[in-house]
Amino acid sequence: MSKNQEAEQMLLRAITLAGGLAGAAAMSQFPEVSQQYVQRLGGAVDELSRFVTEFNADAAALGLSREEALEDLAQGGAMGAKRAETMGRVLARHERLSADLSALQAVGPFTRAYRVPHLIDREIASKVWAAYKPAVPLTIEGVAFAGLGFLGGVAGMGLILRLLAAPFRRRKPLQAAPAA
Repeated sequence: MSKNQEAEQMLLRAITLAGGLAGAAAMSQFPEVSQQYVQRLGGAVDELSRFVTEFNADAAALGLSREEALEDLAQGGAMGAKRAETMGRVLARHERLSADLSALQAVGPFTRAYRVPHLIDREIASKVWAAYKPAVPLTIEGVAFAGLGFLGGVAGMGLILRLLAAPFRRRKPLQAAPAA
């Protein structure tokens, strides 16, 4: 192997290692980010529950079901119709977030990774990211996710480098078959 090839191999290994470290750093944050998401999700569900409970109580005081109260509100002019539409969205969001909270609350970070689709409320996620400060994970989960991230980063960077280098590789000439 020539000195150029050795230097090239060292550079590729360094880049691959950097990709692995970047993957480890990124993935190691998942347990804490998901925990903070679940905490904010719980707060959002608590607040929405207060509105839903008050709306249900107002409807019951008038002898109406929730659906009947929404219909009654919608028939009360432009403001009533707009408020009924807003309340309908509040009720739907409450149901969706309550289901997400139920799916995430009692599970650990490994299962939360499997249930990522329950971590997608944009409003909550943006608030988590706005307040989140990365830290070195000192938990088993953080180390496990860091290891997975490292392996994924190494594999991903290795694949990218191979794809980028493929057009520049020299093909070995075909050897002629020995004459018999």
